[in-house]
Amino acid sequence: MDQFQIETAQNVSITQNTSNLGERMLAYLIDSFVIGVYTILIFILLISLEMDIADQWAIYLILSLPAFLYYLLFETFSDGKTIGKGLMSLRVVKLDGSKPNFANYFVRWVLRIIDVALTSGGGAVLTILIRGKGQRLGDIAAGTTVISEKKRVSLKDTLLRELPEDFNPQFPQVTVFKDSEMQTIKELYDKSRLNGDHNIIISLDKKIKEVTGIQSTLQPMDFVDVVIKDYNYYTQKM
Repeated sequence: MDQFQIETAQNVSITQNTSNLGERMLAYLIDSFVIGVYTILIFILLISLEMDIADQWAIYLILSLPAFLYYLLFETFSDGKTIGKGLMSLRVVKLDGSKPNFANYFVRWVLRIIDVALTSGGGAVLTILIRGKGQRLGDIAAGTTVISEKKRVSLKDTLLRELPEDFNPQFPQVTVFKDSEMQTIKELYDKSRLNGDHNIIISLDKKIKEVTGIQSTLQPMDFVDVVIKDYNYYTQKM
């Protein structure tokens, strides 16, 4: 899974996971199925109505608008998700990690004609493979990408942190915490870094120092990170 770095206003680097090609294609198939079912239902409705051909075409054009505007409507009003993207835990975002506006969604939708419709998806696949960052032509023009919101479970998602062999702990006072307390600290720290919420990290820094009596000149983000690593070091040695 490809990744790209964004920098928040608080100078916090956040790693976003771009969706892989398989996830994008499966989401596309799901969305195509939804559109197909809706279109079939329209035809069934029109056949059941005893109307002139001209009237049927007029009604068809009106009822088919939601299918025609499917991607634009869903991504605009469902936070960057279609039904397929939602089921696959994918979402459209701007390259800086923020929510796209209507203009971004509109550009993506218009350019689907080139990289999806006219090339049967081949243009989109080729662009994503060559460009990276999960971008098809519409994403490049709109300054967007599609990220995966699936949680990847790794060693960092548990209380444990990988420590280098030459790691030197700084604060033995951290052993006053219980495992459950440190787990809460770690979860708040990781979530705050991801969301760029520096105020929570500052609060953690203050609270940890009050409980442990530690005095440090480290920046709050660096200090809390060291505290978590130190706790892992001492508890692993016990």
